[in-house]
Amino acid sequence: MLKSKDITFASGLITRCIINKFVLIRIVKFYIVYIFCFIVVFGNAQRFHSRSSAEKKWAIAHPLAAIKVKKIYKKALPLYQQILQQKTLDNYENGGKMDAFRHVFFMAAFTQKIKPKKIFKLGLAHEKGNHQHFKSDITEHGEIPDSLSSVMDIQNNRTGIDLGIKHKQLPLNELAGHCLAAIIAGNAVYFKRNSNGNYLTCNSQIIHLDDYKQKWFIPKCLIATNE
Repeated sequence: MLKSKDITFASGLITRCIINKFVLIRIVKFYIVYIFCFIVVFGNAQRFHSRSSAEKKWAIAHPLAAIKVKKIYKKALPLYQQILQQKTLDNYENGGKMDAFRHVFFMAAFTQKIKPKKIFKLGLAHEKGNHQHFKSDITEHGEIPDSLSSVMDIQNNRTGIDLGIKHKQLPLNELAGHCLAAIIAGNAVYFKRNSNGNYLTCNSQIIHLDDYKQKWFIPKCLIATNE
């Protein structure tokens, strides 16, 4: 006849085996999902290679969110291009109102489906990537990134995240309308220029970009998008 100590030991052993089995199943499921996400997100090796190391790290750390970002971006891009073609704001995709709208709109769209904290970190990863591009002399929308462009982007990202939180249930076309209204109302920022498209300092002096080659700081002037 089994003693009570033997029964207790056997019972504990069986319990541990069951727990270990469930833990093992969860681990296996996690890796299956992770591998699937990795294939979906990074299936296009050329596109993955073009991303900065900071953006790659974000995607690896948040594979499910990265899949959502990829899907949302594809849906939102035609709406952005439509507004660009209509020239509702301006045609400056770098440093202009369209640049501001792009950041506000896409961040708002991402935030509708993904936690704001993750999306804000994605924005920071993108700006870290821009600093890497600056060091490597790689352009973004025709210009080398600079420090104040990152300040502009981060501020507009925050505006977009706030709009995404506020309008979580809206379809993308209506969300685009709210983002456009935010730009027109001056709730985002862009760089001051003259009528010829030259960047200006806050004292309205023309900035000659050739004088700032390989310089991270350029004395551009951030102003509200209703100015």
